[in-house]
Amino acid sequence: MITKEVNNWIKKVEKGNYSSWDIMEEFAGMSKHMTKDELEHVIKRLESSVKK
Repeated sequence: MITKEVNNWIKKVEKGNYSSWDIMEEFAGMSKHMTKDELEHVIKRLESSVKK
């Protein structure tokens, strides 16, 4: 299950509220605590927002 913090991070990324460095730095910290399924969900969500 995706946590509130991850959902907030995704929303900020989708809105462009982060620099590329900040995006990767925060993702690296969060991803340590996520399952493979959760990581795949985040990737699919971000891919769909980029393709818009």
